[in-house]
Amino acid sequence: MLHVYRRGYDPSPPPPDGRQDFFVDATDLGEIFRTHRPHVVAHSYGTLGSILAAAADPHTVRSLTLIEPPLYVVAPDDPEVLHLKRLGDAVLTNGLDADPEVLREFLVLSGAPGVDAGQLPEAAIASVRRALGGRLPGEAHPDWKVLRAAQIPALVASGGHTPALERICDALADLLNAQRIIAPGAGHFVAAAPGFAHQLTRFLAAHDAR
Repeated sequence: MLHVYRRGYDPSPPPPDGRQDFFVDATDLGEIFRTHRPHVVAHSYGTLGSILAAAADPHTVRSLTLIEPPLYVVAPDDPEVLHLKRLGDAVLTNGLDADPEVLREFLVLSGAPGVDAGQLPEAAIASVRRALGGRLPGEAHPDWKVLRAAQIPALVASGGHTPALERICDALADLLNAQRIIAPGAGHFVAAAPGFAHQLTRFLAAHDAR
C-alpha cells in the first residue's frame, strides 16, 4: 500500500508558490500511476488530481475510488451544488477573511472538528490558511469520454451528510458507470464510517486481477 500526500501535507514538499493546485497534483500522480499502476483511493480535493491523471493515461490505474469529490461540473445546475460551490470558492479565495457564516458553514460541511459560534480551533485555522489561493474545483473538467471508453472500475462514495455531495456523487457514478455507496456516520471523512472499509475491500478484491 502506498500512501500519497498532496503537496503541502507532510512529508510532501510545499506546492508551487504555496498554492494548492490539482493540475500539479495530476502531474505528480501521473508519474506514480505509471510506476505502480495502483488501485487509486482519493478523497475530497485529492480526487481532482486523481481523476485528471487517470483521464490522461487511463491504463495506468487498476481502479478508481472517489470519495466525496468536489466535481461541481457533473451537476452544474443543481441549487445545492451551486451553494456548496459558492461556499468553497469563497473560502479558497478569501480564506479567513471570508464571511464568518460562510466560513463556518463550509468548515462544518468539510468535517472540521470543533467549529461552532465561538473562536475557530487552531486546526481549522491552519487548514483554511493552507487552502487559501488554491485552484478552484470548478476548473476541473476531466475527459469523460476517455474515462468511459477505458472502462476503469470505479467506486463513488459519500457519507450521506449533505445533499450537494450526494447529488455530485450520484451524477458522477452515472457518468462513470461506477458502483455507488453511501456510508453514513463519519460526515465528510467517509473512510472512517462503519462498514466503509469492508465495502472498499470487496470492491478492490473484485478488480484485483485487472
